Amino acid sequence: MRRPRLILALTAALAGCAVGPDYRTPRAPVAADWVGAADPTLKRTEVDLARWWQVFGDPVLNRLVTLTRHQNLSLQAAAIRILEARARLGIASGSLYPQRQRLTGDLSRQTVSQHAPNTSPAMDRHFTTAGIGFDVGWELDVWGKFRRGVEAAEANLAAAAADRDDLLVSLTAETARTYVLVRALQARIRVAEENRAIQRRTLRIAEALYRGGAIDELDLLQARSLLHTTEASIPPLRAALRQGKNALAVLVGRPPGAVDAIVAEPRPIPAPPVTVVIGVPADLLRRRPDVRRAERRLATQSALIGVAEADLYPHFSLLGSLNLRASDAALTFASGGASKLADLFSARSFQYFVGPSLSWDVFNYGRLRNQVRAEDARFQALVATYRQTVLTAAREAEDAIAAFVNARVRQEKLRHSYEAARRSVALSLLQYREGLVGYQRVLDSQRSLLTTQDALTRARGDVAIQLVRLYKALGGGWQGHGRAIPEAVRREMAERTEWGSWLRLEDGTDPDGSW
Repeated sequence: MRRPRLILALTAALAGCAVGPDYRTPRAPVAADWVGAADPTLKRTEVDLARWWQVFGDPVLNRLVTLTRHQNLSLQAAAIRILEARARLGIASGSLYPQRQRLTGDLSRQTVSQHAPNTSPAMDRHFTTAGIGFDVGWELDVWGKFRRGVEAAEANLAAAAADRDDLLVSLTAETARTYVLVRALQARIRVAEENRAIQRRTLRIAEALYRGGAIDELDLLQARSLLHTTEASIPPLRAALRQGKNALAVLVGRPPGAVDAIVAEPRPIPAPPVTVVIGVPADLLRRRPDVRRAERRLATQSALIGVAEADLYPHFSLLGSLNLRASDAALTFASGGASKLADLFSARSFQYFVGPSLSWDVFNYGRLRNQVRAEDARFQALVATYRQTVLTAAREAEDAIAAFVNARVRQEKLRHSYEAARRSVALSLLQYREGLVGYQRVLDSQRSLLTTQDALTRARGDVAIQLVRLYKALGGGWQGHGRAIPEAVRREMAERTEWGSWLRLEDGTDPDGSW
């Protein structure tokens, strides 16, 4: 009994170590402040971007974003992949315990040949054998292989959650961007239709003046050309509007046409607030899901180095088997009693074995060492990927800040240009009636008004879209993700498979609070 106890004590002492590197988050280059945040309307104070789309104060936009966050099919798939990662974590955690626990049973009828060796005429060659047993095999986690596997699975679960969060950020921003685009297209169509009405009246005046000999045919043809050009600009806008509505429908998980009633009522283009809070660059590391995903994948790979390195060392296992076995062959026990199948559950039918086992892949021709090198090289490549992700996040945020600030400046300049163009139309008509200018001046001013008014409408939409882009670059919108898996899907999954308490949670990420 001393030897098994000594082996157990030794393995327990060794179980505290785990080969391979202990993961530490690598440093990544982060600027102290934004380069393009000198604009007074941008504030660098702490900001909560969980519901950033609500800054527009548009109830229709709020409703569409809510529908996207609860009904989008791509988001649903990402949430279900979290359940898969959670299940794989459970598989990895189970490796810490006896890996083989098997209940066995057998019943066989046999006949032995008369010409078989070691047979005799007195031997019963026809007999039945039955047995019941329980086998156990436990590879001890001496080098931390299985613990590193659990560590990798936990990091992979976190990466799956970050995948879902990153998709949620993108879908929320895309819903807001598409909605702004729809409102901008509706406004541009209204502008074109209003100018078409003005130009039709102008054409009627031109036709009357032409019949009276006040203008020549050239002025009349130019008036017609301006009207037809304006009318020709409307069909492409309507086609783009239809495409925008279709895109919104797919985003909310519905077929084309499903959101037409939601956006049918005319509303202005969403206007950004006067002051926009953007925080500081360091917030990107904790807020951007793609940065967290890259970091968690790095942690997963770090643990896999330890899993590979553990294979370089001996494997210690404890093996055991408990069995009851009996036969009705005409043989006798040492005590002289006849053997029967009914004796299967008697004490004399009991047999067992238990003991330690050691295996070691000594001659592997460098295969195991090269596997460790491969995992380490993959880890170092992911370090570079992580740092590149941080740099890309900072660049996207800086680009969005610059685009938003300058879009606002452009909008203000176009607003002044529109006011001047509108005043120019009024003055040209007045001067034309008084005979101070020719009809060409009227047509030029109307053409300029249409161009400027359309540009201003597009600029208003662009300012809102650039703010959406900025919030996306800052990583806002994934907090409070809600139930991405619809109740009908949860019921379907529960009917097909036993999920325990997982499906009753928001996304199945942490059913028992262990992560």
